[in-house]
Amino acid sequence: MPSSTRLDHWLDIFQSSGCRLTPARLAVLEVVANSSTVLSPMQIFLAARNRAPRLGLVSVYRTLEILENLKLIQRVHQPDGCQGFINAASGHQHLLICVNCGRAVYFEGDDVTELAESLKEKFGFHILDHWLQFEGICRDCQSKNPSDPEKP
Repeated sequence: MPSSTRLDHWLDIFQSSGCRLTPARLAVLEVVANSSTVLSPMQIFLAARNRAPRLGLVSVYRTLEILENLKLIQRVHQPDGCQGFINAASGHQHLLICVNCGRAVYFEGDDVTELAESLKEKFGFHILDHWLQFEGICRDCQSKNPSDPEKP
């Protein structure tokens, strides 16, 4: 979905859910809706402050929480242990994330039924859901440093 269409869609959902649309929240929505990379709350804060100079970091976290509850974004685990956020995909999707540039790509297709059954048998867990995320270096970043694709 193009970012302008995504933002319009998000604004409709945001407002129809009863949330107030303040200039600070609009700035956060614009930054996240227009991104194709994983963004940390601090990255969102710094980018959104250009649009809303009085924005506070607490407002960023509160807005991210609303967007996540509305299933418009999803939380992403990053190698440094911090959380990042990316636009949510529709349906059951998984992620490829470039550890260099933060680019995120959704993909479909995995069959973990056998693994889930094994875990159920071994540990007694009834698996309700799973989340799969691969981290690596995207083609663009590899081409910028072709001598060693393991180091960005």
